[in-house]
Amino acid sequence: MSNSDDSSTGPRRRARPVRLLTAAVFALAGLLFVTSFNTSKGTNIRTDASLLKLSDLIKERSQDNAELEESTGAARARVDALADRDDGSTGAEDAKLAALRAASGTEELSGKGLTVTLNDAPPNATARIPNVPEPQPNDLVIHQQDLQAVVNALWQGGAEGIQVMDQRLISTSAVRCVGNTLILQGRVYSPPYKISAVGDPAALKKALAASPALQNYQAYVNAYGLGWKVDEHKALTLPPYSGTVDLHYAKPVGTTP
Repeated sequence: MSNSDDSSTGPRRRARPVRLLTAAVFALAGLLFVTSFNTSKGTNIRTDASLLKLSDLIKERSQDNAELEESTGAARARVDALADRDDGSTGAEDAKLAALRAASGTEELSGKGLTVTLNDAPPNATARIPNVPEPQPNDLVIHQQDLQAVVNALWQGGAEGIQVMDQRLISTSAVRCVGNTLILQGRVYSPPYKISAVGDPAALKKALAASPALQNYQAYVNAYGLGWKVDEHKALTLPPYSGTVDLHYAKPVGTTP
């Protein structure tokens, strides 16, 4: 009797944990289904089109920033006109103010100059010269340091003003790239990238040729076909900077925080 009882109870004792484990698995699965539904709100969380609209949102914000900059520039022009009309300043003071505005980039600038165009290499590019390894993806695209090298060389060459794409640079401008996209003063651009400068074309070209960073870039131009083009202009006009000129973080020396 005792042996039959032991043998009959053994399987039941082993089966009970199995049933409990099965119930726990189903309960956990149900919890995961509920959590997934609440997260996706009934949409396909892998292919929902709303998750694919980030690039459209960036473009929309960039366009909004462009319109706001245009509005800001028009308002600044009206304010400057009113301030200049009856400010009681002397001719010398007016000349000094005009020179400061020209240096700040908030005035239109015209003169001789040149435009540098940088572009990605073809996506299927291969090595174009002997004894050069086949390119990696990063070898075929324009990087932030390439754009910065052109801008720095043009300043060193005596540029009176510089424009990147359709925006004038000022002292607080920062040329930054995220991946293969240029972000400049709240707006987004894709290659080809155009950088224009007003100044002595010969001096500007000499500065570009003397830049070690651009000499390295030229090696990639020759090896993999990165885009490089320099166009000289007898007459070039740069638009004024139209964004805000307020400092958000830095403060003038001598002020209290």
